[in-house]
Amino acid sequence: MEEQYGRLEIKLDELIKKKGLTKNKLSYKAEMNWKQIDRYCKNDVARLDVYVICKLCTVLDCKIEDLLEFHPYEEQE
Repeated sequence: MEEQYGRLEIKLDELIKKKGLTKNKLSYKAEMNWKQIDRYCKNDVARLDVYVICKLCTVLDCKIEDLLEFHPYEEQE
């Protein structure tokens, strides 16, 4: 359930496709475990690692706002 503070969406899967890469190629280029890439693609990450975010932005040649999107909390009426 969405917390009252909103949530972050990791748009890695979208970026990978946009750049014409695969998870395997990104894993190799970013020197990261494939499973870690897969978890970021599925938004299955409890805590973001700043070093990982920097690696991904560098390898994908993107800005942090291309990778992460904040969705504010909206109360249900």
